[in-house]
Amino acid sequence: MSQGINFGFLDEYAKREVRRSILKAISIPGYQVPYSSREMPMGRGFGTGGLQVTLALIGADETMKVIDQGSDDSVNAVNLRKFIELTCPGIDTTTHLEEASLIQSRHRIPEVPLRADQILVLQVPYPDALVIVEPNESKRKIMHGEADYSRLLVKLYEDIVKFDEITISHRYPTCINDHYIIDPSPIPRYDVPKLHDSEALILLGAGREKKIYAVPPYTKAEPLAFDDMPFRIEDFSDENGQRRVCCQCGSSDSFLDEFINEQGERVYQCSDSDYCELQQEQNNG
Repeated sequence: MSQGINFGFLDEYAKREVRRSILKAISIPGYQVPYSSREMPMGRGFGTGGLQVTLALIGADETMKVIDQGSDDSVNAVNLRKFIELTCPGIDTTTHLEEASLIQSRHRIPEVPLRADQILVLQVPYPDALVIVEPNESKRKIMHGEADYSRLLVKLYEDIVKFDEITISHRYPTCINDHYIIDPSPIPRYDVPKLHDSEALILLGAGREKKIYAVPPYTKAEPLAFDDMPFRIEDFSDENGQRRVCCQCGSSDSFLDEFINEQGERVYQCSDSDYCELQQEQNNG
């Protein structure tokens, strides 16, 4: 790191503002706290919100894990990890969840339950679940304050009328602490139940939209649904009703990505690469 660059890239005033925003977000679970999102040496939309949260929290003795859609080796994860290593000399980075104290993720929550001594930072493109039914931010703030989510419920009802089910595959609206409904970032529905009663602090940062919000530990998080049309996660069953397994580790209890292999066959593999490697190690004794 060249001289003149602060530890964690951000100046101390910026870090303090982000930390104050994080404290407010923790105090009011699900509330979108505005903050002055700084310019970062990458385009907005490539994780600048989550990165600013991470850089404001990271310490010299931290062990950092960065993942993108479950993978430690994707372009986004590798670039962010290199930037954090460059601007935070002395920290450790890891690909193993159990070693990490701070985890930054795009589009996934790890398969293994997080611990109380870990913090998960999620990158968020669009923080407000109401944006699909109300374009005006001032009106959305009033709706959030009054917990008026009737128009969002109507949107889900229209889905059921048209398609016989709620078709939202990711960014599923989730009610936090019986009040605010959040956009939980583009995590799949499979990951939404992991927000509920989590031991770890979960922070969500949207750099382009300049918002930070949080799901504190042991907080109630319920996906929006109806009594006669309950929330359900992705179904990985085959045409015979059997649960598909990972082609690498044989896991039948993880979120799977679909691939076409070199032989042109459709195969399924764990999205969480660290979890998949751990299962393979256990299978090999």
